[in-house]
Amino acid sequence: MPTKKRARDIERSYTAKQFVSKLRRLADCIENDKRFAIQVGGERIYVPSHAVISVEHEREGKAEEVEFQIRWTNK
Repeated sequence: MPTKKRARDIERSYTAKQFVSKLRRLADCIENDKRFAIQVGGERIYVPSHAVISVEHEREGKAEEVEFQIRWTNK
């Protein structure tokens, strides 16, 4: 019987160099139709090649934010 995963909401900050490295690995996986593996908050996450990718822009007062989102449903 599969183990149920608990809900999480974790955000990590990276240096520009670290972020670029992760984006390059992600881009390579997307381009080659392969899953993307990343560790966040001590947990390894596997993003399937069929995941949906979107970009979100938010503005509130003087603050603005751009989020690159990757969503999928586990089978």
